[in-house]
Amino acid sequence: MRSDYLFTSESVSEGHPDKVADQISDAVVDLFLGKDPEARIACETLTTTQLVVLAGEIRCKGVYEDGAWAAGAQDEIEAAVRATVKRIGYEQEGFHWESFRFENNLHAQSAHIAQGVDASGNKDEGAGDQGIMFGFACDETPGLMPATLYYSHKILERMADDRHSGAAPFLEPDAKSQVTLRFHNGKPVAATAIVVSTQHGKGYDEGEKEAELHAYVKRVVADILPAELLSDATEYHINPTGSFEIGGPDGDAGLTGRKIIVDTYGGAAPHGGGAFSGKDPTKVDRSAAYIARYLAKNIVAAGLAKRCTIQLAYAIGVSKPLSLYVDTHGTGTVGDDAIETAIMKIDKLGGLTPRSIRTHLGLNKPIYQKTAAYGHFGRTAEGDYFPWERTDLAEDLKAAL
Repeated sequence: MRSDYLFTSESVSEGHPDKVADQISDAVVDLFLGKDPEARIACETLTTTQLVVLAGEIRCKGVYEDGAWAAGAQDEIEAAVRATVKRIGYEQEGFHWESFRFENNLHAQSAHIAQGVDASGNKDEGAGDQGIMFGFACDETPGLMPATLYYSHKILERMADDRHSGAAPFLEPDAKSQVTLRFHNGKPVAATAIVVSTQHGKGYDEGEKEAELHAYVKRVVADILPAELLSDATEYHINPTGSFEIGGPDGDAGLTGRKIIVDTYGGAAPHGGGAFSGKDPTKVDRSAAYIARYLAKNIVAAGLAKRCTIQLAYAIGVSKPLSLYVDTHGTGTVGDDAIETAIMKIDKLGGLTPRSIRTHLGLNKPIYQKTAAYGHFGRTAEGDYFPWERTDLAEDLKAAL
């Protein structure tokens, strides 16, 4: 592994059109899980100029059964979608929470998928799909996340907070950030480039107003990044195209699941290819990626490694994982194979079956809309939210070795 290099990660704001789609899809997931913890949801969202379209498959007691909607259910879905867009802050001519056209094309889950996933007779509940999922952790930040992604997220979170509070009224919802860090001996030592593109109010692309916007972004960066990483040599690219008045779904169509690297590790770790948002936790694209992060984070938190990648693999309808792979990238204090064996020995993990993952992490709850902007990982575990960020398995791992 190289010890001296440049590395870059990007983030996008809650108002980015793809993130609007992710948040809408997870609003639907939360709505249904709040009514039926065993609901099955696969909700995809398209956003574009004054239009939101839902598509996918569902099964939810009391809401959608036997191919029919319960009274008022579709109105409730539309209300949840509009509330999501309103919370983000879209009240623009090209995309307004109150007036966009809405289409709901959700329909019943395939019976052939259901029969493979549902438990029946002697058959344990199977995975909701085949696939490979990765988890990752490293000691670059307190949250055990890659520093480039961590700071990219934090810049946009601060800007969103200032926009909502009125501290930065010239900001509009759509934005992107990118942070490039120089690493020496595997540790970040300098920020070489910062890119921030943000949608803005009229006139903030020239003259004094443009200078005000640029000065504001630089203050945010200075507040977020450690002072020792910034210097006169740091390059800033703020709205490098010049104007960014037209943004969000009016500027570019958005789709659920197009920001999977932003959602995970900013390119610092492999990705299995499956998106998270819009999926209930029987879908291992989501739940197994969460348990893989949980395991990797606890391995680093336990002092067993400075950097850890975990891969899991599943087959649709099959409960047991096909494989478990641990790679500590030469930083482990014990062998990677010993860690693999220890994980499978921990009773509370239940062999990493889909149901045991959901039980251990408490995933059958309406906790997902919060995940759909600023990353699914590196967040603070609080109450029922972000349980995969807890480090309560560290002692079990050390005891199992």
